[in-house]
Amino acid sequence: MIKQNKINRREFIKKSAVGSAVAGMTLSAAPEIISAQVQNDSPNSRITIGFIGVGARAHQHLETLKQVRGAEVVAVCDAYQGRIERAIERTGGRAKAYKDASEILALRDVDTVVVATPDHLHKKQVIAALEAGKDVYCEKPLTYKIDEGLDIIAAAKRTKKIVQVGSQGISSATQQKAREVVKSGRLGQITMIRAAYNRNSAGGAWIYPIPPDASPKNVNWEMFQGDAPKREFSLERFFRWRCYQDYSGGIATDLFVHLMTTIHFVMGVDMPQSVMAMGQLYRWKESRDVPDTLNAVLEYPEGFTVNLSSTFNNDYPTEGGFLIMGTQGTLKIGGDDLSFTPESPYDDNGWIVDSWPRALQQAYYKDPKVIASEMPNRQDPRVVQGRENWEEIGRNSTAMHFENFLNCVRQRTEPVENATFGHRAAAVAHLINMAAKERKIIHWDRNRDNIKLAD
Repeated sequence: MIKQNKINRREFIKKSAVGSAVAGMTLSAAPEIISAQVQNDSPNSRITIGFIGVGARAHQHLETLKQVRGAEVVAVCDAYQGRIERAIERTGGRAKAYKDASEILALRDVDTVVVATPDHLHKKQVIAALEAGKDVYCEKPLTYKIDEGLDIIAAAKRTKKIVQVGSQGISSATQQKAREVVKSGRLGQITMIRAAYNRNSAGGAWIYPIPPDASPKNVNWEMFQGDAPKREFSLERFFRWRCYQDYSGGIATDLFVHLMTTIHFVMGVDMPQSVMAMGQLYRWKESRDVPDTLNAVLEYPEGFTVNLSSTFNNDYPTEGGFLIMGTQGTLKIGGDDLSFTPESPYDDNGWIVDSWPRALQQAYYKDPKVIASEMPNRQDPRVVQGRENWEEIGRNSTAMHFENFLNCVRQRTEPVENATFGHRAAAVAHLINMAAKERKIIHWDRNRDNIKLAD
């Protein structure tokens, strides 16, 4: 028996709203996402946005923001001129081009900024924006290194500005529903979570096509490099930056950070206590130095482990996202689909008892406890719960994530995916990379909110 339900994004989020969190909250105290509904159409509800970086993901955001009431993109900058031209086109000519981030941050009529640059540039740009009086939406991962997260958290507290990280899944009604199911206890004792993110193509491995017109004339190499190790001009490094350790943490910071954001949100936890991992570069050796296959095991003090895996060499849909596995059922999260499958366990010790003396064997099977636990066909008939499915409908999670952020800006409330949340989700990715590189278990110090120092 399968029960199918529909989840409407807006209605579910409105019904789930319970307020907002305070700065520096622990994730276990995280609120449900506040209503994305704009309460009025007054001029104060309009929020102007500047984009620092308008690469491929930023262009998706520019399209999505057309669905978000009260949002107006007024400024853009990027290190490749072609992207700027297309971004202005996407805004219908309303946005203006600026030389760099500093020019956008100096604009008094820009309320918020979206930081959508490569990972190694995030810290400087986020902190500069906060200190310039702007609220910030930063694409995941929040950080390139663990310590950067602590600096961003401190800057957000100091400036009293809002930071939201762009792992948009937790603004979906699907993941809100998953969190609700976990909280209800229907899964029983949860001891294992499995999550996978697999691909099998050059584009999936970030070996993207390069614009034919790109050259030193229209690519600002110095702006792109920032504080990264100095390299000769390279279109491959510029357009495929996720493939290089100088600018990115590879699979862990690009894909696992999404998985960890969801797991931390749905489970209501902060950080694992220990991390181990292994990964190698097996196939996609063109234009890269980060692994194309990575596996990790995380141990949480709350009493469960997480298995993460990703490969760019096979896309067989084995798990379809997340499996949250409990003693009484399994919750599967896959995109806009959610399903709960109850457990109906029973023992079968027949192959053991069959070796006993016949009299003992016969007596064993007459025991009412054995009949109840090992012999379902001997029990009185009953109806058991079957699988239950939910399917999300409505606008996509990125639109809802932006609306949640903009409502926090209007109401001056702390978003669920704030700097602390983003720091910890990214920190797990950094721990995984460290464990894989050093081939040892890495431990987390909750008091320091950082790597545990050697005794």
